[in-house]
Amino acid sequence: MKPLIDKTEFGSITIANQQYGHDILIRLNGEVKKRKKKLSKQKYGTSHKVSLEEAEHIFEAGAERLIIGTGQYGRLELSDEAQVFFRQNRCSVQLLSTPDAVKAWNNSKGMVIGMFHITC
Repeated sequence: MKPLIDKTEFGSITIANQQYGHDILIRLNGEVKKRKKKLSKQKYGTSHKVSLEEAEHIFEAGAERLIIGTGQYGRLELSDEAQVFFRQNRCSVQLLSTPDAVKAWNNSKGMVIGMFHITC
């Protein structure tokens, strides 16, 4: 079951009354996991650009849509390779500032996964 996101602010996100102080993934089964941003940081020197390696980790078979919270100020982006990967796997990607992504997540239906960057 998909958990609802209660709120987000710079440096935190609260899901089902539990506060997280790190970027998170939400899986198809509703499990909340810590984002493995080192997969992108190793390649680009920053976690603000999602690498192919991280995209492969984020993706889950059966996911039709990925909602990405790009940060409170929208700084996170997908690499070209990550965009191609999601397109090849027929998973549409919606990039929104994290506050807007929270609204989209809470209103979403279907086979949706989420990744939320909680700082810039």
